[in-house]
Amino acid sequence: MWHRVCRVSELVPGRPVAAWLDGVQVAVVRLPDGSVHAVDNRDPFCDAMVLARGLTGSRGGADVLISPMYKHAFDLRTGRCLDDASRSITVHSVRIIDDVVYVRLAGAAVR
Repeated sequence: MWHRVCRVSELVPGRPVAAWLDGVQVAVVRLPDGSVHAVDNRDPFCDAMVLARGLTGSRGGADVLISPMYKHAFDLRTGRCLDDASRSITVHSVRIIDDVVYVRLAGAAVR
């Protein structure tokens, strides 16, 4: 199921926002290049829902979301932690239709 989140134009590039979708907190971020990504909001190192308060940037060619807690960087395309390969975050599918961001939770049935 695709969830309507917001308009792309409402997202400030580089400033993640949190969304509550079917009981899951998701961090949604628009990058300066215009791409939009959605990942779980939970930092796997401290179990706090804080990734939507993180910083965006790049490292080694990967667009990353950096946790505000312990400063771990997560690849926005794969969810892999670039600082500790033992942890990762879930990446959710994003599509944009008529300036509206839709997110489908990973593992959700396709509708």
